[in-house]
Amino acid sequence: MTTLYYAPGACSLASHIALEEAGAPYDTVRLDLAAGDQRAPEYLAINERGRVPALVVGDWVLTENSAILRHVARAHPEARLWPEDLTAQAVADEWLCWLATNHHPAYAHIRRAERYSDDEAALPGIRAKAADTFGDLCTMTEVRLSNGGWAVEDRYGVVDAYLMVFWVWARGPTLRFDMPARFPAWTAHACAMAERPAVQAVFAREGLPLPA
Repeated sequence: MTTLYYAPGACSLASHIALEEAGAPYDTVRLDLAAGDQRAPEYLAINERGRVPALVVGDWVLTENSAILRHVARAHPEARLWPEDLTAQAVADEWLCWLATNHHPAYAHIRRAERYSDDEAALPGIRAKAADTFGDLCTMTEVRLSNGGWAVEDRYGVVDAYLMVFWVWARGPTLRFDMPARFPAWTAHACAMAERPAVQAVFAREGLPLPA
């Protein structure tokens, strides 16, 4: 059996969407990060890093969105969530690396500035600079999406699910970016995502408002 450990609105949203799109049976376990569920002994026994997502497949555990997204896509080729062409596969890998190593750390500096300095006086500056950096990264992603359609080969896939995470974070209460005004192409992409039944099901399960 496959089980996804997730937190509503966290980066695990991408893996949650991918599993739903794959159409195979899976269970979910919801963690409350604010309550510290990720640090509970029961969860640390599953993922010693104390982060989400974690995917339990039979008797082994897989963590990190990029790895989970690739695994789900390759384990369910009938869902066509990963490109077949080698060049397109490289582009998909490039996207996953771009989002995981740029957007996510920048946002972490905003939400978890205390991880990066013990100096309380430095934290507001860290958050402000990270917000500027995140905005610049979003602009770069907007340019990549400016031709419309899906991220890779104009065919829906796991990269699109990962893109949704950062669009949600950018429009959320921490940053409150005006996404339609600043990032219209990315917003069109998010709205196209919102039309997919799997995305609707996951957003409902996590209690998130769909892009409009």
